[in-house]
Amino acid sequence: MKNYKTLYINLILVATLGLSTSCSQDFLDEKLTTAYSKDYLNSEEGILAFSVGTYYQVFALDMNREVPLTANQSGTDEFHVGGDPSNGLWNSYASGFGSFVTVSNSNTVAAHTNWDNLYIGIGNANQLIQAATAINSTNDAIKKIALGEGYFMRAYNYLKLVRQYGGVPLKLSIGNTVESEFTRATPEEVLNQVIEDFTQAYNLLVNTGGPNKITKDAAAHYLAKAYLTRASEINDAWNSTTKAADLQQVVTLCDDVITRHTLAPNYVNLWDFKAADGPNEKLAELILSADFNSNALTTGGNQQHLYFISTYDQLPQMIRNTSGGRPFSRLAPTYFTYDIYDKVNDSRFWKSFQTKSLVNNAAAGSGYVNGDLGIMYIMNSPTDTRFALTRNNGTIIDPKTGKTIPSVFVAYAADNFGLMKDVRFPSLSKYMDGSRLDFNATKGSRDIILARSAETYLMAAEAKIRLAKLGTGSYSDALSYINIVRNRATYKSGEDRAAYTDGSAAWATARQGGRGVSFMPENSYYESNNITVTTDATNLNISSISSLPPTDEAVITKLGYTTDYDRMLCLVLNERTRELCGEFHRWEDLSRTKTLIARAREFNPEAKPNIQEYHNLRPIPQTFLDGITKNGRPLTASEKEEMQNPGYF
Repeated sequence: MKNYKTLYINLILVATLGLSTSCSQDFLDEKLTTAYSKDYLNSEEGILAFSVGTYYQVFALDMNREVPLTANQSGTDEFHVGGDPSNGLWNSYASGFGSFVTVSNSNTVAAHTNWDNLYIGIGNANQLIQAATAINSTNDAIKKIALGEGYFMRAYNYLKLVRQYGGVPLKLSIGNTVESEFTRATPEEVLNQVIEDFTQAYNLLVNTGGPNKITKDAAAHYLAKAYLTRASEINDAWNSTTKAADLQQVVTLCDDVITRHTLAPNYVNLWDFKAADGPNEKLAELILSADFNSNALTTGGNQQHLYFISTYDQLPQMIRNTSGGRPFSRLAPTYFTYDIYDKVNDSRFWKSFQTKSLVNNAAAGSGYVNGDLGIMYIMNSPTDTRFALTRNNGTIIDPKTGKTIPSVFVAYAADNFGLMKDVRFPSLSKYMDGSRLDFNATKGSRDIILARSAETYLMAAEAKIRLAKLGTGSYSDALSYINIVRNRATYKSGEDRAAYTDGSAAWATARQGGRGVSFMPENSYYESNNITVTTDATNLNISSISSLPPTDEAVITKLGYTTDYDRMLCLVLNERTRELCGEFHRWEDLSRTKTLIARAREFNPEAKPNIQEYHNLRPIPQTFLDGITKNGRPLTASEKEEMQNPGYF
């Protein structure tokens, strides 16, 4: 799967030509000298190659742009606008966010981009299903694997569509003519199709080649996600007859998947990227990944390393460098994200966020040299009274050098300025990539994790919570799943809590362009927590549903939850942030559980004044409504309104 962009470019042309009857065979013979003819899709080789191209469209293409951020991270409790507001409307839900999204600049993601990309992927999957079904072959690589991949990728995109938009048009075959008449299926109909397709994939696929190939376990993981979606609050108007059976299916499927996908021993193993195809991309925990490589000519270019980084290169004694990253600075964490971690006992915050950087552009005569501590974020608690200023410049000394640290930012200080009011913030480090060609390169080579078994555990826990509400089992049944994930997050005996690494450490001297390195293999754990150095093991076990961790109790109190169900669902959503922060799940999780509005209002100050109940679904793009017809004519204004999700007209 490592060279699929070139295949994709040629094969998508074949698929496009296949939709038209106006292209003669002479044209194909004479002109397509560097591509494949459409007959190629009727061969075993063509079907396998088209599967590779469809992988690129469905899993990787969006990762070289900002769609994952706007679709699933903006406008939630986890992140708000960082230093660049190019896609601020997706976070604020303000005027200008609707079936058209007002363009700020060329980086603004249009309302139709995600919709269009998902349907292109569905078209490719339909082509793959048809070709693999029709071909006269006994080759299991075609009749089972390629066919199963087609069903999986169609279901994968329809699951995204129904979770974003609700009911959408179902298109399950390829057409030979241009079509313009479509109606929306109901969410129930779409989810029924998604479950049917994932089940087909599960029955056809095998468990080899993952995480860069679709496996039976990937199908099981996403089938469980589809069942969980159908059983969630957003579908409560119609899901009562299927809910109990769906939740049992979630538990059964998840229990099976986790037997073959053990958690990595240390949370940092997931993010300790050194090079493409390195050990962190082959961990047993990984179920499915979007595949990238280090060849600039063939990789689509994973660009997610750009978007979660603070603008460190504008601070004193600092300059952009390959190890530090190129900071597009689209999203910054909220105080919910800062505070939901037990930052003394839970290692995940310190292994997910970069809190120290080295001076790498020491000014002549300044007294600094490259390698001094240049930037520090002190992620303290609200009760910490040590600091007067959020921007604590000129007052904090590095005890190792005796020099004032040029740039220090404090989460909680007496001036109450706060990191949410600043364009500086600890950078989410899960996508950082120091292996890029140079300090300005936007293309990254590390894979993107789409599914891993830590999430599988948390889906099973959520299903147990929902079953307890229905009278099957108890709420405590969820704790065994949650505690397994939390146990991995503890500090182990002898572990250095100040040690730090991420993909920035993949830098090579030749790629620094003569610039100093800003990456520092150390975090601000001790400066933030103000405790003495220790290597004792920590304990994050939750023993009772009546006494949840203080960080969770604080959120429960803010949101006004009192019932066991609401408290436990809140716990599992909080745990999903601690474990999966920034991994492109959040908006859909909050939408399907109908907790988006309350959480965004409480924790996202830019969304608070604008978000309304109808924002639990995205607007149907105006480009789609304007392009379809009814009985051969364009839709009237009232027909478009009827087709649109409520609230967007």
